[in-house]
Amino acid sequence: MQSSASTPRSRRTLTGLSDIWKYIILLVLAMLFVGPFYWLLATALKDQSELAAYPVHFWPLIPRWLNFLQALTMINYTAYAANSFILSTIFSVLTTMTSAFVGFGFARLRGKGKRQLFLIMLSTLMLPQIVTIIPTYVIFSRLGLVDTYWPWVLWGLSSSPFLSFLFRQFFSSIPSELEEAAIVDGCGYGRIFWQIFLPLSVPVIVTSLIFSFTGVWGDYISPSLFLSQNNTTLAVAMSSGYSDPHGFP
Repeated sequence: MQSSASTPRSRRTLTGLSDIWKYIILLVLAMLFVGPFYWLLATALKDQSELAAYPVHFWPLIPRWLNFLQALTMINYTAYAANSFILSTIFSVLTTMTSAFVGFGFARLRGKGKRQLFLIMLSTLMLPQIVTIIPTYVIFSRLGLVDTYWPWVLWGLSSSPFLSFLFRQFFSSIPSELEEAAIVDGCGYGRIFWQIFLPLSVPVIVTSLIFSFTGVWGDYISPSLFLSQNNTTLAVAMSSGYSDPHGFP
């Protein structure tokens, strides 16, 4: 009787110990995730002399909250942020719509050479953007489109191979009965796309908007080449304006 009574007690003890280890592991993982954000905040509040100080201070001796105000006033932060927002919004909306068109065509339309065109589109994913940036600059320069937002408009109208593949995979998973029923009711493929397939693809649309928006927002190479200092994006202004404030208005 004594051994049978001690068995549930030992099981509860083991369960409690396992729960403790789970909490310890979760606490360590939380510290690993929160650590970079803490270090970012601590560095932002340090004085210039403390950044190169040794030993390293894990928290500034005197927190300088004015660093945030200085960061917003050293350059025209609001104007450059507005440029980034406008450029990212234009590109993300255009590339999402055109990629949805391309993905629908590859998923639902039939025609000769569709498979070959799809393989060619996928092969462009292996081509780094840095390889084509100089020829693209030469083309836009000869067309007089440098120092304008037209390159991003044309890139958006050209769709994205990755997002087109994403839409194609999603549209391929939609049951064909919906398409066949719409055709029986007299719908064309344009109406099928706008009224049936596009409303069903809201998760893919949101994903496409987020990917394309953040890609342009954090891009440095293209704005630094195609835009001047007056209408450049926030990423370029932050990377160069804080080290040389006189070079940026």
